[in-house]
Amino acid sequence: MTTPTADVSVRVAWPADAAAIAAVQVRAWRERYADVLPTEVLDELPEEQFHEAWSSSISRPKEARQRVLVALERVTVRGFAAIAPSSDQDANPAVDGEVAEFVVDPDQRRCGHGSRLLHAVVDTMRSDTFSRATWWVGAPDDDLRGFLVHQGWGSDGAHRELDLHGDGSVVVKQVRLHTDLTPADVGS
Repeated sequence: MTTPTADVSVRVAWPADAAAIAAVQVRAWRERYADVLPTEVLDELPEEQFHEAWSSSISRPKEARQRVLVALERVTVRGFAAIAPSSDQDANPAVDGEVAEFVVDPDQRRCGHGSRLLHAVVDTMRSDTFSRATWWVGAPDDDLRGFLVHQGWGSDGAHRELDLHGDGSVVVKQVRLHTDLTPADVGS
């Protein structure tokens, strides 16, 4: 006898998903930036503004290849990813895609949602004719970087610093990872 498995999937986000996406984002950002941002800033993350921004992004993307995907368990959003043509100065947006956001609910990690979501991101980017994907990852985020390296992503040597307040008081260091999206030759 087999044990039933959870009903899990990944799909393109619908406007009705925006509130759940915003809630997951707030929970994840409170955890991710706990050592970077003051507690009062994290406590006041504008979930309603995030909801409105996600609703707009899903309903009226700026570009046809700008997409939001959601990882689901039954009908509950457990994670999401936003992908688009790369905006990096050294990129060719016709062939270079970027993972702009990738979040799994902190309480739902290590349940397979991240792996399913990452595979859907890669498949979607390939379908959108990107041949390379990039992803800016926080330099101290060893868990995410390790997960991505295990999935075939690697550093391309680029790095940047984001000045979150514009005054040098909160600086986030990031490294860029990339992966080749061209399908491997079958039968060679």
